[in-house]
Amino acid sequence: MTDQSAPARNSLAKIVSASLIGTTIEWYDFFLYGSAAALIFNKLFFPEFDPLTGTLLAFATYAAGFGARPLGGIVFGHFGDKVGRKKLLVLSLLLMGGATCAMGLLPTYASIGIGAPLMLTALRLVQGFALGGEWGGAVLIVSEHGSPQRRGFWASWPQAGAPGGNLLATGVLALLAAVQSDEAFLAWGWRIPFLLSGLLVMIGLWIRLSVAESPVFLEAAERAKDRGTEQRAPIAQVLRHNWRELLISMGARMGENTTYYIVTAFILVYLTGPVGLPKSAGLNAVLIGSIVHFAVIPLWGALSDLWGRRAVIILGATGSGVWAFAFFGLLDTGSFAVITLATTVGLVLHGAMYGPQAAYFSELFGTRVRYSGASIGYQLASAVAGGLAPLIATALLQGFGSSVPVAIYMAAGALLSVAAVALSRETRAVGLSDVAERQTTTA
Repeated sequence: MTDQSAPARNSLAKIVSASLIGTTIEWYDFFLYGSAAALIFNKLFFPEFDPLTGTLLAFATYAAGFGARPLGGIVFGHFGDKVGRKKLLVLSLLLMGGATCAMGLLPTYASIGIGAPLMLTALRLVQGFALGGEWGGAVLIVSEHGSPQRRGFWASWPQAGAPGGNLLATGVLALLAAVQSDEAFLAWGWRIPFLLSGLLVMIGLWIRLSVAESPVFLEAAERAKDRGTEQRAPIAQVLRHNWRELLISMGARMGENTTYYIVTAFILVYLTGPVGLPKSAGLNAVLIGSIVHFAVIPLWGALSDLWGRRAVIILGATGSGVWAFAFFGLLDTGSFAVITLATTVGLVLHGAMYGPQAAYFSELFGTRVRYSGASIGYQLASAVAGGLAPLIATALLQGFGSSVPVAIYMAAGALLSVAAVALSRETRAVGLSDVAERQTTTA
């Protein structure tokens, strides 16, 4: 028993590490754009508008990346369900890294005019498309290697790549802000984090090429081959047989995604605007909060193995909805310690929604449609919730001159998540290899 289990644990640790590192790099690329949109892209690519309107336009290009994520989920999900998880993970990393490096080489509006924001938007669409395919493959290759009893814990590690990437992106920007003048950062320093992506992608690519394909996928593919059955379009099967699971996964994402992008992206707009603090205050608060966020996500994943996926997600959504009304009041104090506390608590509560999500979504769908089902539900909600959250929050702030409507908006998303998860069935400890042909139903 010991001799057989030790290699299995070592293999799983390698799979988890590869997924975490690759996902961190992809999220670094994606979040780097969000921070830059909040801080400098209004000046570099939309300088003809007043600052808040320029920020709105920068966030509109930011949202464009989210709009491309469902398409990435559909395309990558289709081929991931047909040819395997690993190949698609490598492709997504190359696309994301290439687009991010290209952003670092873009001319600005001052150089070529309207062509600059158009090229920026095109590259953002490539980023979104790549990330749309990344998440499903990363969490499934871990979920399908691990045991049901600890799946919530192990599958939560790729989820930790999101705060890991945000931590890395925010840290690089905060470091540059500390060692450069505002003029130097605006002139050329902002390009460094984007070009750094090239090196990170090479590291991630080397790691991802070393991992094994999902055994659950290989088993399901072999059974289908033995029976001589042809795999139909996975998305068609999801829409026909798993539309309930699709709606549940989307609903579960609404509060989680809205909360995250307001706490980590819109906070930079709010602190540098109405509160009147330098950009370093928001960057450092998010930096500290992301460290704690990274640490608690696997803990919430482990708790979902004990308490169930639904209980942990509902706890996080309820807490986030309530915390939204305290969050902006704490930011208004202007105290860095209080702002950091507000950000950290918001991210800890978010982690309760996000940590169990990988295992939860994996358990909702059968093996032959799992990549498509999990990715499409995840990414459609991202486009509606996360992609629009900073844009809607900025518009609400501009229109009402108050943070209260933004807090109500956050709470509404959290309430939707509570309702969606409460209507679903508990999926903890489901054996993924047993559901290759099962179509799940909600309770």
